[in-house]
Amino acid sequence: MGSYQPNQLLPVPSGPLQIPAIQAFGSTFVHARTPPIYFSLVIPTYNERTNIQSIVEKLSQLLDGILPGNYELIVVDDDSSDRTWEVALSLTPKYPQLRVMRREEERGLSTAVIRGWQAAQGEVLGVIDADLQHPPETLLQLLAEIQRGADLAAASRHVGEGGVSDWSFVRRFLSRGAQTLGLVLLPGVVGRVSDPMSGYFMLRRTCIAGKTMNPAGYKILIEVLGRGNIGWIGEVGYVFQERQEGESKVTWKQYIEYLQHLLRLRFARWPMGKFLRFGIVGFSGVFVDMGVFYLLRTFLGLGLTRSAIFSAEVAILNNFLWNDLWTFGDISKRQPGKRQRLKRLLKFNVICLMGLMMNVLLVNLLFNVFKVNEYLAKLIAIATVTLWNFWINMKLSWRVTDVHK
Repeated sequence: MGSYQPNQLLPVPSGPLQIPAIQAFGSTFVHARTPPIYFSLVIPTYNERTNIQSIVEKLSQLLDGILPGNYELIVVDDDSSDRTWEVALSLTPKYPQLRVMRREEERGLSTAVIRGWQAAQGEVLGVIDADLQHPPETLLQLLAEIQRGADLAAASRHVGEGGVSDWSFVRRFLSRGAQTLGLVLLPGVVGRVSDPMSGYFMLRRTCIAGKTMNPAGYKILIEVLGRGNIGWIGEVGYVFQERQEGESKVTWKQYIEYLQHLLRLRFARWPMGKFLRFGIVGFSGVFVDMGVFYLLRTFLGLGLTRSAIFSAEVAILNNFLWNDLWTFGDISKRQPGKRQRLKRLLKFNVICLMGLMMNVLLVNLLFNVFKVNEYLAKLIAIATVTLWNFWINMKLSWRVTDVHK
């Protein structure tokens, strides 16, 4: 436990929300692969004076039985008006594995968890609520999943014997609605676990060491999944209990913060620089597409479908040249030569032809069925397939080429 003494508050880490791979404690540096303890469990609190002693007692009894002297409990309190931190600090002589941090400048559950992990010494990092809504006994199953090789083990209300004890229909609806929204905006993140709203989980330090976190709101698991290097995930069912003491902190503000968090992660995972360049190139392609479309329809009298196909193909060639030189120029420069450029062109063209099919179908649907002006129909179709073209090209075109660098 280093130089930490009972009745002494932990200093609050400052700076970026980044978990160190090499942890400094006093004047001693410890590498994350050989930590002095195995497990660090953070308990974020705000006005939990009536619950803190009970949760510390239950957790200590459990962990003393399986990890004697090889764990720590870290209470991170956001300067509670009921002085929860003071009560927790008074428990440290009785529970030597307990450490207490009082945050007076920052607020928020997610950042409290990260600050606690920054001060932690464990190889495995975890989080649990202080209000006893997370049954402490589930920790044993979560630790078993980690010991079996999982990178992350999460307690879930939606697997096995999991559930909620006494939630109203409205609260159940909001919870499921929030999860569905996450699946729409971040399917590759939220879809990895059955209960992405869970605040009860643990993971290996190496999975997030060195990653800068930027959470909004209180759903820290989504942040970890979105920014960490998480391989195998284990899930354990549990029944979410009703609060016995104190007041619930779930408000409409937290649902808004959850949406902000989803959007922040979505944009963080989106290559914005390339997307903006791709968008500028695509904008130039609109003029090429519409100009050729106009010439073919007005001067050559070609039919709507053929004009849409030919004009779109000319725009694809225009967009490829600019994207290859500018948007994805960092990749293209590693593969010089006409042959390599031709391969990239063929890949780009095949992918965009799928978008072209969508384009043509939309133009005909809007013009022939909904009687939309042909030029407006064309613009709507172009806008619809823009995101498609960028995303698929990022996943299947230049990304594949980049493997050969």
